[in-house]
Order: sequence, then structure tokens, then C-alpha cells
Amino acid sequence: QVQLVESGGGSAQAGGSLRLSCAASGRTFSTYTMGWFRQAPGKEREFVARISRSGGFTYYADSVKGRFTISRDNAKNTLYLQMNSLKPDDTAVYYCAASDKIGYIIEHWQYDYWGQGTQVTVSS
Repeated sequence: QVQLVESGGGSAQAGGSLRLSCAASGRTFSTYTMGWFRQAPGKEREFVARISRSGGFTYYADSVKGRFTISRDNAKNTLYLQMNSLKPDDTAVYYCAASDKIGYIIEHWQYDYWGQGTQVTVSS
């Protein structure tokens, strides 16, 4: 098993930036595909980005492509999400998640472990 704890959420103005972190503990971090999801009030949880075990392959939702960057430091057991050019529509609770699977993993049910979430609020 792996335990995940997100941090770095908060408030930002439109056009601003925030960096989220997700600290992992437990089983070896580098054996998991990692992802970021978000959930806005009244909406379903949606995929944001995912990164392969080595960090060499990434994939983004169209809504964040070119603005967000997912990365990981396996030596530090930490996942990151750099969010630039933020928009009010990015307001949501952001979750990091770990999966034992590899490949094109963008559905929430494909992930096995979840953090508690961190709130991101973007004002116009």
C-alpha cells in the first residue's frame, strides 16, 4: 500500500500560478503510475494529468494542456503539479492518486490509492 498527502493548494488570481505536491509513503513510490484528478462542486471527479513510473511519459487533459505540468521525484517520493495561467474554471479540490497499472490510465476507477485532496480556488 501507499499513503498519499497533498499540499500546496490555496487561492490565486486568474493568470497566476500554484504548485501542488503529493508526498507518498509506504510501498516503493517508483512502482506506481501517478495521476492528478480534480472535483469541482456539483461535478464529477475529472482527470487532469498522469505520469509514468519513471517520469518519462506524461499525459494531460485537453483543458490543462500547455498550462499544467506533472512531474515526480522518485528519490523524494513526491509528485508535483505545476499550474500556470490559472483560470476560475480550475477551481476544485485536487487529488493525487496512485495506480498499480501502466499505460493509458485516465479513469478514476483505474487508480487504487488516493490522497485526501487540497483545495484550489482561482478568482477572476
